Amino acid sequence: MKAASPTTPRMAGSVPTTSIGVLLLGCFSVAAQQQPLESHFHHLHLNSTDPAAAREFYPAKFDAEKARFAGKLDAVWAQKSWLLFNKVAAPPPHEILSSIWHFGWGAEDMPAAYQKQLDMGTRFSWPITEMFPKFFYAYVEGPDKAIVELNSARHHNFGHLHLISTDPVAAGEWYVSNFGAKYASGRPPSREPRFYRGYQIGPSASLLMDNVNIIIFPIEYARQQWPELWKDRAEFLSPKGRVVDHVSFSVTDFKQAAARFPTLSKPKNIPGTKVRSAYLEGPDRILIELVEGHPAKQ
Repeated sequence: MKAASPTTPRMAGSVPTTSIGVLLLGCFSVAAQQQPLESHFHHLHLNSTDPAAAREFYPAKFDAEKARFAGKLDAVWAQKSWLLFNKVAAPPPHEILSSIWHFGWGAEDMPAAYQKQLDMGTRFSWPITEMFPKFFYAYVEGPDKAIVELNSARHHNFGHLHLISTDPVAAGEWYVSNFGAKYASGRPPSREPRFYRGYQIGPSASLLMDNVNIIIFPIEYARQQWPELWKDRAEFLSPKGRVVDHVSFSVTDFKQAAARFPTLSKPKNIPGTKVRSAYLEGPDRILIELVEGHPAKQ
């Protein structure tokens, strides 16, 4: 099933999406006007009915460790970024209705890693699947039904965040223009549709931000994969309050960020810490928290 997708809302610093020519013109004009913010991938913030159990789960299953964010908050540190947890009274919604689909770790030997997870009693919502020769993936059912992908990679680290967008090319350019993300291929993606086993997976964008690969699939994939959820649905829901509540980037200059994003909320201390942060809404209603400073394990 292929449905017409709504136009991605224009955000501060975004580019037009009406045509390739206009898109490229917008890219050059944005670049000429201002440089991207000095940014780093900081954290994913998850809602959980049992944060203590979630904090135990991720280091037990993947390459990560328990640590204290800002020396104050119980959290999980994964190489260069954080998983933070917010306690909620009821199970958070987990259906794929926001632009955040899943996040994941790599595995050098995916079949062996999958068997190891099975031996540990790990539950999978999707079994190991060979997408193309020697590339495998599977979805772990994480705490609160968070989707955690395990896939073939040259490492076993926290490795990617997978998003969905009404316009993956324009959304990718937004992250490049504003936060300095890099195209994984070294060049902007094509707008040509692409399909995998009948599912539309392109146009798509693949970006690098520090050691995290941000992958963006088209909304048509969601409409095909979850037709009942997306029947007659016109737009994404905000991720606020859902199992993956928001994404966070660190910035060094809040004044510069506020000048770029007029809708940026007033910076406040993250509860329980002296670290300041502020929020904005990005493409496809994604919620982004900007944190002052650099991600570091205290």
